[in-house]
Amino acid sequence: MLSTDTDILSAAQGWREAGRGVALATVIETWGSAPRPVGSHLAIDQEGNFLGSVSGGCVEGAVITEAVEVIEDGRPRILEFGVADETAWRVGLSCGGRIRVLVERVD
Repeated sequence: MLSTDTDILSAAQGWREAGRGVALATVIETWGSAPRPVGSHLAIDQEGNFLGSVSGGCVEGAVITEAVEVIEDGRPRILEFGVADETAWRVGLSCGGRIRVLVERVD
């Protein structure tokens, strides 16, 4: 079962208040068939613990990896995944769509 946005944002806030490094990933754009709608969130801490979903499968793993880097360097990133990009075989969307995800550190 997916958590609600309130659960995800509350967890991110709680993790931050506990002194953990935290990033928030948000779906900012979709095209075609996409597994999660715009506005979907994934909260990630510096150890790779997470709550929520921006896609699933390999895409989610790639977002978590990038999020840990965002926590370390503080630079937000916009990630794009889809069947047409050069990483399609590694983290492409099997549904045939494309998504853009903003990953930013929670300070």
